[in-house]
Amino acid sequence: MALTERATIGAITILSDGQLQVRVDTVVEKDGHEIARNYHRYVVNPGDDLSGELARTQTIGRAVHTPDVIKAFDQARTDKEVSRA
Repeated sequence: MALTERATIGAITILSDGQLQVRVDTVVEKDGHEIARNYHRYVVNPGDDLSGELARTQTIGRAVHTPDVIKAFDQARTDKEVSRA
């Protein structure tokens, strides 16, 4: 009876402002048959450090997070903070 656990990227959604929503699927298998699956989601913002991300997320992040997207995201965040004050 061998139990194994593996994490894979189940989905990456690109939002209109350049944010990446990443879903990580953690699969537990017993003797090669899936017995459990859990999901964890997190967001990668334009301009975030991608070095700790899995290769697939890094590749998509480098393609999507252009200097213009990062600038627009930062400006929108600044505008939002100013409007709250």
